[in-house]
Amino acid sequence: MIQVAFFDTKAYDRPSFERFGSEHGLAFRFLETKLNEDTVALAKGCSAVCVFVNDTVNASVIDKLYAYGVRLIALRSAGYNNVDVQAAFGKIHVVHVPAYSPYAVAEHAIALLLTNVRRIHKAYNRTREFNFSLNGLTGFDFHGKTVGVIGTGKIGRIFIDICRGFGMRVLAYDPYPAKDSGIEYVPLDELFALSDVISLHCPLTDGTRHLLNAAAIEKMKKGVVIVNTSRGGLIDTEALLEGIKARKIGAACLDVYEEEADIFFEDRSGHILNDELLARLISMPNVIVTSHQAFLTEEALNNIAETTVNNILSCFEKDGICDNELCYRCGRIEQCKKERMDKCF
Repeated sequence: MIQVAFFDTKAYDRPSFERFGSEHGLAFRFLETKLNEDTVALAKGCSAVCVFVNDTVNASVIDKLYAYGVRLIALRSAGYNNVDVQAAFGKIHVVHVPAYSPYAVAEHAIALLLTNVRRIHKAYNRTREFNFSLNGLTGFDFHGKTVGVIGTGKIGRIFIDICRGFGMRVLAYDPYPAKDSGIEYVPLDELFALSDVISLHCPLTDGTRHLLNAAAIEKMKKGVVIVNTSRGGLIDTEALLEGIKARKIGAACLDVYEEEADIFFEDRSGHILNDELLARLISMPNVIVTSHQAFLTEEALNNIAETTVNNILSCFEKDGICDNELCYRCGRIEQCKKERMDKCF
């Protein structure tokens, strides 16, 4: 039986992972603590660890995991910016879940956008207090507006399809354009200048960190709406706040935050929030923040568990080749797996 240390366990994780794990002979050791240098010893005796977006899997943690006999890091997410894939190469294989439910994330992005633009959250709070005034609730039509989509992977393309259904013009930027997609790709500066709404659907890398910074915001249309359901580090939070205060940014819809690791996924309602930037963001009347919940649908949770279990089985029980491996052998992380026909190492 394969023993797997399951870090940062939430109540919604267990049912699907217990079901798929028991069906395939995996034993999950569910741990509420996040993986980091102080907790890595909890993985002793396990062949694999299963981690989420706010676990810390740096070079030091990887070296300790390797010393404990761990040979697989199984991400139950698409993003992997919290894992030092280069440090893992040659020691521990790394796999992820590239597409659990792109519909869940794309639909949540639209839900945030509609809620903010049409002031639905404000109307909900008013009517619960029997205040039926419409003052201050004026929004705008999506139809005829231009949306700029940065990143046209599966989630980005589904988001584009939904926006087209509203009658929006879609502009997109991606260093790797989707072939024969019918998507209108433009340079990033042009996307900034022409878009009424900008939605981020790209991974967090050294090249995309603070993609939306003060210089980028300066190039945008006055009143632009920013949507981010990808990774918090794509946006420079201080620059975002300054843009909101200067009335350059009309609204922000955020499911992620660059310093979310020690805040999101926990009930902190009885505590003083020490993060001043996040507190200021939440206090803004034109900002909606949800706590990294875009993925959270029944379909996505089942797909995440099933894919993660299959990833583990592929690495240990079959030929060792996993289609969802993140490899540093050629430096292209995700791209090389489409070409190689053997193990990463």
